[in-house]
Amino acid sequence: MVVVSNSLTSVADHRERITGLLGVLPVVSLPVVDCLGLVLAQDLVAPIALPPFDNSAMDGYAVRAADLASVPVVLPVADDIPAGRTASAPLEPGAVHRIMTGAPLPAGADAVVQVEWTDGGTSSVRIDRAVPAGANVRRAADDVAVGTTVLRAGTVLGPAQLGLAAALGFGALPVRRRPRVLVLSTGSELVGPGEPLEPGQIYESNGVMLAAAVREAGGEAELLRFVPDDVAEFHAAIGPRLAGFDLLLTSGGVSAGAYEVVKDAFTGRGVEFTKVAMQPGGPQGAGRYQGVAVATLPGNPVSAQVSFEVLVRPALRAAMGFPDVERRSVRARLTSPLTSPAGRTQFRRGKYDPESGRVVTPVGGPGSHLLSALAISDCLIEVPEDVTELAAGAEVVVRFLH
Repeated sequence: MVVVSNSLTSVADHRERITGLLGVLPVVSLPVVDCLGLVLAQDLVAPIALPPFDNSAMDGYAVRAADLASVPVVLPVADDIPAGRTASAPLEPGAVHRIMTGAPLPAGADAVVQVEWTDGGTSSVRIDRAVPAGANVRRAADDVAVGTTVLRAGTVLGPAQLGLAAALGFGALPVRRRPRVLVLSTGSELVGPGEPLEPGQIYESNGVMLAAAVREAGGEAELLRFVPDDVAEFHAAIGPRLAGFDLLLTSGGVSAGAYEVVKDAFTGRGVEFTKVAMQPGGPQGAGRYQGVAVATLPGNPVSAQVSFEVLVRPALRAAMGFPDVERRSVRARLTSPLTSPAGRTQFRRGKYDPESGRVVTPVGGPGSHLLSALAISDCLIEVPEDVTELAAGAEVVVRFLH
């Protein structure tokens, strides 16, 4: 294990450990409509051409361009061709077919005159402007030829990619499936929203926050709440629920004090605990329990969420096959000075302002309980472990939170 000063585990090492526990998730075939945000697992090869046939790019009249040598001209309308017509008669010289956008171009036609350049007639039509051969015609395979690799494995599937797959006739796609995460909220002091607070109690928030973070990262989350600080009850609560999950994600109960139920329950059962060289979020754990990957996060809300962002989110994205697992980051200048503890990478909350020359303003202090500051932040300011002071104007790495 890689360690840093004072026997702290490095951020990179702990992130790699969680990533290794999850591995790469299996490939599944899912309906196209359910693939948004997932990663294509195999190259997608076009089984048909796009367009599959010559068709009209306009509502108007299919013509032989040579028949418009002298305009205006009045020609008979020999047929109507709506979109969806599977067969139509050839266009004879000296006539036109009224045609709708997307309808197949009849044999013999070589251009389309848009309806705006005509009188819109239905039995005969006056055409006021000529068009050259090929005008307003979408040729077969103009977009995609049969056998073309249209999407490569590793492509993140957005609306346009799914639209292309559907246009090519794919009803399902091979993708890396979403990770299934059981989010565990522990603590005898926790109560649900709407319930009266007794002295010493707080409303549960970490479970809600972490489950949302899992879903935002692309995973599926199920929340198991209000597990008390008792080892026997802890095991009884999670044991029957683990089947089918890829990751158990907990918050709280991992520090060095008494009543640390997660640490007590998992020590010696496949989960190792350490202190990671980061602030907030020092006490962490990772391993396997009953064959399921486990990541244990600190209980303070900012510590839990920052730990997820830095350590767990990249692992989930890697498991899904994303080519880039990290959030977007830039370099920016601080608007005010910062201090940071030696030997720890500090992640301060901040607001990034590209309009003022790529500057970032720290929001709130370093405290791991300052959830409101995190809620109004749009980035994390990364202070390296070998830096203890930064002056206003110093350049830092900014990790965006969305």
